Amino acid sequence: MRLFIFGAGFSGRAIARELAGKADWIGGTSRSRENFPALVDAGLQPFIFDGSSLSEPVRKELASATHLVQSIAPGAEGDALLRLTGPDLRSVMPDLQWAAYLSTVGVYGNHDGAWVNEETSCKPVSKRSVERVEAESAWLEAAQASGIPIAVLRLSGIYGPGRNAFVTINKGRARRLVKPGQVFNRIHVADIAGATAHLINACAAGIWNVTDDLPAPPQDVVLYASERMGVEPPPEMDFETADLTPMARSFYGECKRVSNAKLKESGYRFRYPDYQSALTALWRDKTWRG
Repeated sequence: MRLFIFGAGFSGRAIARELAGKADWIGGTSRSRENFPALVDAGLQPFIFDGSSLSEPVRKELASATHLVQSIAPGAEGDALLRLTGPDLRSVMPDLQWAAYLSTVGVYGNHDGAWVNEETSCKPVSKRSVERVEAESAWLEAAQASGIPIAVLRLSGIYGPGRNAFVTINKGRARRLVKPGQVFNRIHVADIAGATAHLINACAAGIWNVTDDLPAPPQDVVLYASERMGVEPPPEMDFETADLTPMARSFYGECKRVSNAKLKESGYRFRYPDYQSALTALWRDKTWRG
């Protein structure tokens, strides 16, 4: 397997570490050379990609890539990679056997706390979620045009070492915002990596929710982390009167419970099925700082 990851950030690097012993070669992109040491540390050969063009070194490696992960968020102009390759991925990656597009559960929009699954209609609220729906459609069309199995992974709120409630509490930035009835799903980055490896092994296509078992109010997560740390939790704050940026407030405009039944039925077993087991492990193993 020769794997190329566009957008080797938090999730992309975790995927690279997961597949390091199974891939013959892994490459990945960043917008800045300042990030290259982090990519190398995760076992990737780093390349620059700013979304405007495919450099000759990137094109050369894509010509022999067998697997692809696209983790770059779209913009108003659509998906950064498909704009350059067109829908027939084999025109640039003739050896490609499988690809994944990392999306978000934000595409479902607001369902007033009801359960949603991969068959639920998308009704995105924010502009960024609308762009995600369009990008998903483009990748599913590329699957048809290329004759390649492409998996769309819809991810919940991502956390893990260096990015979690312990970190925000430690930095004094944690808040317990309370909006009655509000719940979110989450996903540990190790399960993003594990699910990706699982779907590669199965050569699986289609849409997959990669999310935990326990949609929960965000203030509960902060409280649980505070208890593990043995510190006083921040006071509860009324969401309606809290001073929030427009983007932060927009996240609370969507409320749903996302099912991962399809992924579990395919044989994947979550390493961290809920935030409680994950935070307990991060604190116990002293890996929360990253």
